[in-house]
Amino acid sequence: MTASGDIRAGDRIVHKVFPPITRHTLALYCGASGDHNPIHVDIDFAKAAGFPDVFAHGMLVMACLGQALTDVVPPSKLRSFATRFVSITQLGAKLTCEGTVTELFVEDGERRARLALTTKDDRGEVKLEGSAVVAL
Repeated sequence: MTASGDIRAGDRIVHKVFPPITRHTLALYCGASGDHNPIHVDIDFAKAAGFPDVFAHGMLVMACLGQALTDVVPPSKLRSFATRFVSITQLGAKLTCEGTVTELFVEDGERRARLALTTKDDRGEVKLEGSAVVAL
């Protein structure tokens, strides 16, 4: 992030592109998170549930957004982080996470910025929307 005096409303300060989500990624996330829902790793289970294939955990997508955010803003400066899941993230999706400054303000004597956050796939479909407040 640039020096706090340089940030203005409208500035995009978060931008990170992740590699396509693979079956291996999903299997690793299952082990790391403890979320072993078969809808994310078992193609037969996913098809029986009416899906064409397995799909990413929502929390994996949120983790990508969190990583993109903390690559720019040190965790010690993060005051809030909230998300809303918008749509399923398909296998093979290449995610782009972005954050734009929507407001600058002072709270508790600290200069802060409110960010609008999004995660989109390579087709431009929004997967996650969110917001964050960061200390400057």
